[in-house]
Amino acid sequence: MAKSFLFGTFFLLIFNLATAQIQNEVLPPYNIKTVTFVQNNQNAVPVFELGSGFQFQFDDLFGNEANYYYEIIHCDYNWIPTNIPKNEYLQGFDNQRIQNYTNSFNTLQIYSHYNLSIPNQFTQQLRLSGNYILKILNDDKEVVFSRKFMLYENIATVPLQIKRARNVSNIEYMHNLDFAVKSNTITFQNPLKNIKLSLFQNGDFHTEIKNIKPQYTIGNDLIYKYDTETQFWAGNEFLYFENKDIRVASNFIARVDFSTDIYNCLLYTNNARANTTYTQFEDINGNFIVKNTNATNNEVEADYAWVYFSLSAPTFRLNKNIYIGGMFNNYSLSPEYTMEYNEKKGVYEKAVLIKQGFTNFKYTVADNKGIVDNANTIDGNFYQTENEYTILVYYKENTGRYDRIIGKGTANSLNIIN
Repeated sequence: MAKSFLFGTFFLLIFNLATAQIQNEVLPPYNIKTVTFVQNNQNAVPVFELGSGFQFQFDDLFGNEANYYYEIIHCDYNWIPTNIPKNEYLQGFDNQRIQNYTNSFNTLQIYSHYNLSIPNQFTQQLRLSGNYILKILNDDKEVVFSRKFMLYENIATVPLQIKRARNVSNIEYMHNLDFAVKSNTITFQNPLKNIKLSLFQNGDFHTEIKNIKPQYTIGNDLIYKYDTETQFWAGNEFLYFENKDIRVASNFIARVDFSTDIYNCLLYTNNARANTTYTQFEDINGNFIVKNTNATNNEVEADYAWVYFSLSAPTFRLNKNIYIGGMFNNYSLSPEYTMEYNEKKGVYEKAVLIKQGFTNFKYTVADNKGIVDNANTIDGNFYQTENEYTILVYYKENTGRYDRIIGKGTANSLNIIN
């Protein structure tokens, strides 16, 4: 009997491990646009302090006031759902209908705008730090799309400094993150095993650096002074266009076409910048601002336009794709944002439906598996580029049940040193 029980328990454990699924983000369908986390009335990289409030917003271009529900899943460092009961990490309930939605007003493109606040009357509090997946469901409780977000505790500091690459061959092209992890509250247990990190640039998780161990310790301080393991390709400043007044051609918009049901904004052709010198100009590190100059409520009065991108990259010879990305589409590597080569014109082209305002974007090179090739990027890599870097510190005690995020560090490469 005991042997049968042990065998059954072992089988169940193996089954659970085998069925534990990494929670990758589900891309939104065509009708879902402008998906974003908002905090303090600004689009935000989804890293929030535990206990703070934020909103999750999106538009449904069908504009039929469809019912959408939300589910919140707590995950470990590797984005596998934890075994922690929901009532331990969530006070209240999820699987509730999003009740705050409004139809567009005075726009050619109809849409319904949804705004989910966390906390709200049903979900009063998220109690634990760590990784989370927010799933948006339809009436049949099928996942329409999902997005990751992270909650951190402010009990560890991460002094962070951006330096030029340590190896001479890449000193002109890469940024190196030099940092430490310190805490006056926690005495770290076995930091080589229990401390994990996530490093990312401009809120783009496609180029995230993970699984970096402390190089050495000084007392309770963990020191990371690697030469190559914590390096990012510096990239170039983001490109942008501005169509706050959607009828006017300005700021990199060559002309506006009024002949179709909604506006068409045709951008000037961008030239590949990899083989040019670095030129400094202001960007907002991939972010975007929804804005209609002639409106009072931008969330529902800003219109959509077909934005026509074109890129001249005659020396591009890689057997890979070129994508248009930024925070406006979560740096998506989907076919909807894949550029197509026009042999007659000798340029890459793509039309994308984007909500009006001020939009940063960049051209990303990646293969069909979604592996980004920043070394051979269209616009080059320059150490002078201004980027925003974020480090999250995960900690799981020897007897811990989940990966806490105990601290967050940020730095800007404007303050780069040699």
